[in-house]
Amino acid sequence: MSSRPDPDALGFVLIDVARMLRSAFERRIATAGLGLTPGEARTLVRVATLEGSRQLEIAQRMGIEPMTLSTYLDRLQSLGYVERRPDPADRRAKLIFTTPAAGALIANIRTEQIELMELVTSGIGPEELELMRDRLKRLRANLFALEEDSAAATLAKEAGR
Repeated sequence: MSSRPDPDALGFVLIDVARMLRSAFERRIATAGLGLTPGEARTLVRVATLEGSRQLEIAQRMGIEPMTLSTYLDRLQSLGYVERRPDPADRRAKLIFTTPAAGALIANIRTEQIELMELVTSGIGPEELELMRDRLKRLRANLFALEEDSAAATLAKEAGR
């Protein structure tokens, strides 16, 4: 076994593909004339998929800092695409919702995503795509479980101090 890392090892390939896919998406959004930055577009789509979630949960799911999300949400709110509502369970927290005005814009972003994915997955059959999607979802679930375990271990360690 060589001590040199394999650039085609699964972890490296996944990281490369994720980075390149994000970059391609950002280029498409930047040139699509939607009036949003790529970060704002990603935020709007994520809010739509997590409708009514807290800001902190959305930031965690996006893998960005809460302050970065807050900046995106401020802009989207000023454009009339999202609204913040008080969380009835915690008055300090805000729940985020898309507005009816966001519908057409989300559809346009989704069109850009679909067209990009058609280009990216060219030459891969539907069955292979479904299998890949299922396996990636398994990886995501495993990683999520690792994160939860790590967070629980950190809390337990801090509680024992």
